Amino acid sequence: MIKNQKGFSLVELVVVIVVVGLLAVAALPKFLDVTDEAKKASIEGVAGGFATGVLSARAQWEAEARPSETIGGEVYNTVNYDGVDFWLTRSKDSGNVDTDFRDGYPWALNENSTSFPGSITDTACVELMDNLLQNPPKVGTLTEVASSENYKYSAQADSENSYCTYIQLEGSTEHQFVYEIKTGRVTVTLQ
Repeated sequence: MIKNQKGFSLVELVVVIVVVGLLAVAALPKFLDVTDEAKKASIEGVAGGFATGVLSARAQWEAEARPSETIGGEVYNTVNYDGVDFWLTRSKDSGNVDTDFRDGYPWALNENSTSFPGSITDTACVELMDNLLQNPPKVGTLTEVASSENYKYSAQADSENSYCTYIQLEGSTEHQFVYEIKTGRVTVTLQ
């Protein structure tokens, strides 16, 4: 008598379920880790683009033979980078006194060449990111971010140390990068 068997036996089904379960247990942590790695790569990319914008603005200033504006007897560095006027840092004031800054790094937008900002502000940090990057993510001050969920980054100024800190708002991580205006350095911190 010929037995015509169709389908799988119970033992075969159990073995397949166990194997698939083991594969899922081994692969699931890898898939969960991909999201965090993507967020890290995202902020590293944005920070890299920001650093490139900072250096490109400085290079434009050098290429234009270090243009400046004189306001009230003080000489301030400025440059038009990609259609936007920026105030830049200066290493010496008009009295040849050291300012503790390196020359030529973006400080703030130069809206009318009549007044140089005395200190860095949250709004100036937002404007720097919006204008140094070609396609910036949505960035806002802490006040703006608190009232809307549409922002990808918050910007906060540290006027005492002349820093702009940009914090990634996606997910529960607080990856950030800091723009040190005195030196033009951009540093990423992954949390």
